[in-house]
Amino acid sequence: MDDDKAQDNIRTYTDRRWLRFSSRPYFQVYVLLAISFLLICVYFIVGLSKVSALSLGLRELNSGMPVLPTGLDDQLFPCGPDTRQWEYFNRKCYYFSLETATWMRAKTQCEEKQSQLVIINSMAEQNFLQTRTKNDRYWMGLTDMDAEGVWRWVDGSDYNTGFMYWKPGEPNDDRRIEDCAHLWSNGLWNDVYCTYPCYYICEKPMPSMTRAHPSRT
Repeated sequence: MDDDKAQDNIRTYTDRRWLRFSSRPYFQVYVLLAISFLLICVYFIVGLSKVSALSLGLRELNSGMPVLPTGLDDQLFPCGPDTRQWEYFNRKCYYFSLETATWMRAKTQCEEKQSQLVIINSMAEQNFLQTRTKNDRYWMGLTDMDAEGVWRWVDGSDYNTGFMYWKPGEPNDDRRIEDCAHLWSNGLWNDVYCTYPCYYICEKPMPSMTRAHPSRT
């Protein structure tokens, strides 16, 4: 009988201590922290599984993508990926200046770019150039400064049997001082004095052509 009473007293004492402990504010804090920790663990596990699934999906997607061909830069930028100010047309690269210069200065500027003042060989090339030069005037690589009336291209190609697109009545060599040719605002050719401030066009073979013919400039 005494043993039963003693056990009842112990249980009563324990229950009272538990009630006092559970009624304290930090008990609820501990419970919330425990629940938060469990939720974080659950979210972490779920997130990790999703990341793994996404990574697997990306690997499968990449394995199914076609391999890009080599030399893609050459296809997108025929004049070279580092020279995007050059424009491509019919296996040549053209540079249209943003500043004006005399004919001799323009010639030098083109040479410094490993190119030359433009030489126009066909109507197709003429059409390409005049669509880019409309309303402005651009130097071309044609002059008779070495011998009056004897026009020469800067690369030495034959002028007399080649393509020509002069304005009517040109070249007239007004006052015998118009020794350099430029594209007029409508694309027709005109002779003018060589110190006239004018834009200019440089041309060079596309890089692959240069590699195929290293002796050319």
